[in-house]
Amino acid sequence: MLTGITIAFIGPGVMAEAMLKGLLKKELAQPEQILISGPNPERNQELQERYGVQPFTDNRAAASQADIVVLSIKPQRMERVVGELKGAIKADAFILSIIAGASISKIARLSGHTRIVRCMPNTPAQIGEGITVWTASPKVSAAQQTMTGAFLNAFGKEIFVEEEDYLDKATALSGTGPAYVYLFMEAMVDAGVHLGFPRRIAERLVIETLRGSVDYYDDGKSDAKHLASLRNQVTSPGGTSAEALYYLEKAGFRTAISRAIWAAYQRSKELGKDAETTPPEE
Repeated sequence: MLTGITIAFIGPGVMAEAMLKGLLKKELAQPEQILISGPNPERNQELQERYGVQPFTDNRAAASQADIVVLSIKPQRMERVVGELKGAIKADAFILSIIAGASISKIARLSGHTRIVRCMPNTPAQIGEGITVWTASPKVSAAQQTMTGAFLNAFGKEIFVEEEDYLDKATALSGTGPAYVYLFMEAMVDAGVHLGFPRRIAERLVIETLRGSVDYYDDGKSDAKHLASLRNQVTSPGGTSAEALYYLEKAGFRTAISRAIWAAYQRSKELGKDAETTPPEE
């Protein structure tokens, strides 16, 4: 699928490493097809030694050789780093951005390029279990969209959306989602310790409960596929589950989750605006 395609990662951070590791593991690309570029020579050398990829410290030089230019940098660095690439990207290449809050129009303005895919992955991509929501500008060809799907499937699953606003919404729901899950798990573990379990046992009970619950929902064998129906299966009238759920509802559990996700969505949109107005770093 990506035979003969050169991929340049601008910003060789954790997510970039997860992506290139997935590409190599699934043999969608060979090490010599992958370029990584960043200001830290030690990090570049680390990835070169680990995966055999080609290191650069000159972003323009790396981008000019690529068919896919992956922007994996922080929003605060976007103005300077993406601006440096203007005029360096090949006309028939496309940009694949995972910059939080960065709109296609903003990336196009800074880079002078119109073939742009915008993505929102999440951290489980680091173990090949991520979910990535993505969209593409009109100039991205059907073949390039197919390439994007294969690329993103290398480190998890992918969902294409037509409307770009879904990317900010996905940032709040799935991009930030692991943080909510970990906080919920942490609270359950702490409650287990308060009950008297050793922390190690409480952690294992919580992890396996979440894993089993998700697998049960996802295996297709359950008749009740609506989450409320699954919850009702373990909620007997007057029982322990009913009592616990009553207190969660009384404490505003649903409202807190809803407001948190909405706040994350608003912040994602703010980050895009901040990135446009933040002065370049010295």
